[in-house]
Amino acid sequence: MDIQTYIQNLPNGRADNQSVKKMKQIMKKLGNPQNELTFIHITGTNGKGSVLEMLNNICIKSNIKVGKFISPHLISYNERISINGKNITDQEIQEIYQEIQSTLEKENIEISFFEFFTIIAFLYFYQEKVDIVLMEVGLGGLYDSTNVIKPMISVITSIGYDHMQVLGSTLEEIAKQKARYYQRK
Repeated sequence: MDIQTYIQNLPNGRADNQSVKKMKQIMKKLGNPQNELTFIHITGTNGKGSVLEMLNNICIKSNIKVGKFISPHLISYNERISINGKNITDQEIQEIYQEIQSTLEKENIEISFFEFFTIIAFLYFYQEKVDIVLMEVGLGGLYDSTNVIKPMISVITSIGYDHMQVLGSTLEEIAKQKARYYQRK
């Protein structure tokens, strides 16, 4: 099966404690490359993309090799993962998938669409030896798949009513979900 067909057939994930546990298990089997990277983790309801783009431009203008992970994409999957403004190619996605495929099959682990791209991003940024990764949270909360990282900086933009079925029905509940690192320490 080609990589585009594989990606299109990936299920949507759920944001729950099992997702984070699964990501930790997978990343451990893959050698925890995310632990070797420096992250700025960005969450919030509004403004994540703007903050991420400003930081990305600052890094590029400062000759810092910067990896960028965003969600969702506008036109193609490749937009989700880039280095210094250049999107990952289909060939690079295919090569990294071939590296992780046996681990997923051996461990009998099924991953979601978002988990797939999160794993690909970690491995790609590690292999390409980026100086810093700007990582946008997917479904902005405690159980987001990106929460296997230890960020140097966590950014929380403005909080509003989003993903209420998962994050909570009040601004306070949603903010607590988005401030997940402060809750765990």
